[in-house]
Amino acid sequence: MEGKISINKEYVLFLAVTAAMWGLLFGYDWVVIGGAKPFYERYFEITSSPTWQGIAMSSALFGCLIGASFAGWFTDRFGRKIPLLFSAFLFIFTSLGTGAFNSFSSFMFFRILGGVAIGIASNVSPVYIAEIAPAHMRGKLVAVNQFTIAFGVLAAQVVNMMIAEPVPDGASDLVISGSWNGQTGWRWMFWACSVPAAVFFISMWFVPESPRWLIKEGRTGKASEILRRIGGKDYAERESSEISRTVLLSDSSLPVSHIFSKSLSPILILGIFLAVFQQWCGINVIFNYAEEIFTSAGYGISGTLFNIVLTGTVSLFFTVVSMFLVDRWGRKGLMLTGAGGLAIVYIAMAAGYYLSIQGTLMLLLVVTAIGIYGLTLAPIVWVLLSEIFPNRIRGQAMSVATMSLWTACLILTITFPHLNRAFGTSGTFSVYAMICIAGFIFIFRKLPETKGKSLEQIENELVK
Repeated sequence: MEGKISINKEYVLFLAVTAAMWGLLFGYDWVVIGGAKPFYERYFEITSSPTWQGIAMSSALFGCLIGASFAGWFTDRFGRKIPLLFSAFLFIFTSLGTGAFNSFSSFMFFRILGGVAIGIASNVSPVYIAEIAPAHMRGKLVAVNQFTIAFGVLAAQVVNMMIAEPVPDGASDLVISGSWNGQTGWRWMFWACSVPAAVFFISMWFVPESPRWLIKEGRTGKASEILRRIGGKDYAERESSEISRTVLLSDSSLPVSHIFSKSLSPILILGIFLAVFQQWCGINVIFNYAEEIFTSAGYGISGTLFNIVLTGTVSLFFTVVSMFLVDRWGRKGLMLTGAGGLAIVYIAMAAGYYLSIQGTLMLLLVVTAIGIYGLTLAPIVWVLLSEIFPNRIRGQAMSVATMSLWTACLILTITFPHLNRAFGTSGTFSVYAMICIAGFIFIFRKLPETKGKSLEQIENELVK
């Protein structure tokens, strides 16, 4: 049992936090563009073009798809460390480049390239953490990814408020465009991300390669050395033996198409479903409506800023709580709690909108939904995606899953206005409630519990 082995927890935590720093950069990138939006849109004179506004806001998602599409090959060919170093370098390069030039085409180029960094890192980081983490700590450590995302969101909210100068009520586009915010402030919002990106890049040089990838490549001695540093000699011998056995049983020369074989396709379908469900569970609708709901509760301009920080704080708090529960309650229980809990909240919100209820009740519902998501689906899906795929196909399968995740996010972003126009606010929340109910049923029937099991044990149970 791993409990009888002395794990170097400080070292493992350092590895996990370092690899998970991409999440901070993603969370920052996701939110910072919202704070910069009123200013760069006027600078580039696209305020009258909804099409270009939408493309600018979603451009990083296109980059995510590009990065995720080749991340599996990248990680299987070069390991886990080099892709993370490369993505860290891209984060620095694109953070500086996004605000450095005066043309909209350059802005778009660096936004898309920054998305490539996100697509790569979102594929590699959970896999790396899962492969270096002892089984009894794996859920908590992989959940660090979502913690850093939530922390990055909150950091961007604070940085945006610190950088932006106050904007007078009723200021014209010309006034805003010619102000410090319109000429320089939005650039500093993007440039600020280069600081944590540099920390990520430097820290990655002190992180070793994944021992599971090293054993797959025949470098057993180096892998054993890393495993000894994690858990001592006995731990290294046991883990190395178990990993080597699964590698010997697999055929490393299998083509990429093997992940769609009869024995592996059920696992791949499960991974794709989890990735898509995390995006289509409706939480992005909650974030889209948060400002409107808080305004209906009586908040003014200052209340709007409070709303933004409050939602980020709630998300961060419940993500921290999740890190302490994931290895106790298990993955399946938390996923069912998330799907069922969100379905109930959405039904209540749909009824509230249908009955034209405003005020504190609606405010509490939106905060509850954000808390449920931060506690369950947000971190746990990343944990499961890092666990369920066999060693021999983990890189390629994770690539397919993360591509599915970013595709789902992109489709949701593009189609949400049409959905809202067709069904109204009440109908939109009803649709997402039905999605969550369907997700609850699927998870109950198909998702196995992976708590406390080694990656090799999970592989033996899932691959028939």
